[in-house]
Amino acid sequence: MTIYRLFEEPIFPDPEEAESDGLLAVGGDLSPQRLLTAYANTIFPWYGEDSPILWWSTNPRLLLYPDRFHLPRSLRQVLNRGVFTFSMDTAFEAVIRACAASPRPEQRGTWIVPEMVDAYIRLHELGYAHSVEAWRDGELAGGVYGVSIGSAFFGESMFHTVPDASKAAFATLVAQLVRWDFTLIDCQQTTPHLQRFGAVEVQRFRFRALLREAISHPGREGRWTLDPVLPASRDR
Repeated sequence: MTIYRLFEEPIFPDPEEAESDGLLAVGGDLSPQRLLTAYANTIFPWYGEDSPILWWSTNPRLLLYPDRFHLPRSLRQVLNRGVFTFSMDTAFEAVIRACAASPRPEQRGTWIVPEMVDAYIRLHELGYAHSVEAWRDGELAGGVYGVSIGSAFFGESMFHTVPDASKAAFATLVAQLVRWDFTLIDCQQTTPHLQRFGAVEVQRFRFRALLREAISHPGREGRWTLDPVLPASRDR
């Protein structure tokens, strides 16, 4: 297989040309146009410090359909108790920096390198990257961020400093996306944690078809705000 080298134009090879582990291309930049083009074509950046930019299109792909989200009983109880309050797009930079600083099991360093932080802050300023924040006693306790195109949300990372805060923020995000008729959440990597929420693996050809349909819908660019009342505490 060939690993493609990217140049100045924000174009990518066919994702079906990716290696078996999903690696497709190397190089290029993290400009808003290139990032949005990548996401619209099942591709995302993922690399570490002292590495060139690496672009991936994994197969199979883990997707969560918002209207099929499973809310575990224990998390439903946390939401019902009102342990946290939530907001959208009020602390995006704090959330992405906290995600970058959070240790990950079996991972040395972080893939959210400084240039990636800057790139996603720029996407946020342009209205394409969004965050949900979980607060406790006025302090940021957890959060999640990702990118939105059409009716698709591409989850990037989440963090917590208080148990259940990131999961509660994610459940709140999903509830809002249901209200807005979003059709899919791209989880990128398969984990048991996300599968417990109802995420399922699909083949790339199926993901590409679903994504084409999703990005054909009108998007919700700009700053996001939570609806006053969300059904986040109701199991689906």
